[in-house]
Amino acid sequence: TGKLWGVEHWDVAPDIITSAKALGGGVMPIGAFMSTPKIWSVMNSNPFIHTSTTGGNPLACAAAIAAINVTLEERIPEQAAEKGAYFIKQLQEIASRHSDVYTNITGKGLLIGQHFVNDDIGYAVASGLFKRGVLISGTLNNSRVIRVEPPLVITREEIDTILNRLEDTLQELHATVSGPGLSVKSEPVPTITETVDSNTAVA
Repeated sequence: TGKLWGVEHWDVAPDIITSAKALGGGVMPIGAFMSTPKIWSVMNSNPFIHTSTTGGNPLACAAAIAAINVTLEERIPEQAAEKGAYFIKQLQEIASRHSDVYTNITGKGLLIGQHFVNDDIGYAVASGLFKRGVLISGTLNNSRVIRVEPPLVITREEIDTILNRLEDTLQELHATVSGPGLSVKSEPVPTITETVDSNTAVA
């Protein structure tokens, strides 16, 4: 989101912070639970209540420490803020050109949501991007909002590639839209083996 911890945007001091996927780079099996001394004190009466949870994994811990160091040394949160500002601005311009399809663009840093007028449009955009080698998905079970959460090390050139493929997808979408309700003609979703190649990008 452009900060090391999302809560920093609102100057909040939470009682509990958790971290997992980002801490291990989505590869190493590690998670972290951080809290105040008062909350931790409930463990004092039975510190072995979570034996395996706190059992430790030296390799995973070493990877997490390295990830933290790289994040701070290379100013990854600041990079996310800068790239995200550009990405969001470009998406807003696309949304304004396709206002019959979009309702909003939201987000902070590189955690972005594209809001569409209905589920069919969301599915069609996701399918069109998938065909063009951009892996993308809805927000949990809400296909009206497509998540844009690329790797934090994404380059400006890669962002532009995604934007160009999105524009191509929307142009194709308009060619298949029927009627004022923006009902999209259904098309089969291509399989991964049909579409994913060396030109694939993840957003």
